[in-house]
Amino acid sequence: MTLSIGSKAPDFTAETTQGPIQFHDWLGDGWGILFSHPKDFTPVCTTELGYLARLEPEFASRGCKVIGLSVDPVGNHERWLADIKAATGGEVTYPIIGDKELKIAQAYEMLPASAGDSSEGRTAADNQTVRTVYLIGPDKLIKAMLSYPMSSGRNFDEVLRLLDSCQLTAKHKVATPVNWKWGEDVIIVPSVSDEEAKERFPEGWNSVTPYLRVVPQPQD
Repeated sequence: MTLSIGSKAPDFTAETTQGPIQFHDWLGDGWGILFSHPKDFTPVCTTELGYLARLEPEFASRGCKVIGLSVDPVGNHERWLADIKAATGGEVTYPIIGDKELKIAQAYEMLPASAGDSSEGRTAADNQTVRTVYLIGPDKLIKAMLSYPMSSGRNFDEVLRLLDSCQLTAKHKVATPVNWKWGEDVIIVPSVSDEEAKERFPEGWNSVTPYLRVVPQPQD
């Protein structure tokens, strides 16, 4: 079955730089970001892990855990952490999963079953499809997926913005418009009738079109 938004995030057990985990238990009842890498000691990934290390407190303040995955053993990850700190100034305190048997990359459909069961001898190019960010909700369902090529570093400020949007829209019957940022106006979803909207948004809204009803962002 193909993973998509709304799919159950595959559960797994794994070794990480902070010890063994059962993924769903580790997530608990909060949100989670799982972001994957094709190989350790690769330049773009080094910049990504370092930047996210500095940004991680912002995710934590929103009740969202961060965890990385790289198709290499945990021992390699631990050596890589020193390079990441030296190169970026970011000290990684979130766990990084070791996926030396490729089981998690395959469970999340980033590698085909034909990739085999060992990371040994595989290059970053062999694993180039292991470049996805998964945003997972408290219900363990995938809320968003972002896939990148190896040549393009990910924008984790955008991932944080996406988390804000997903958390807001999970709580209120609104959607966020293009380039929305926290505190800006939002859109009443089409499934809400005008009658229901009057109850939910008693101060009214701006009807740009009959289906585009704009209101201030709910703050509770």
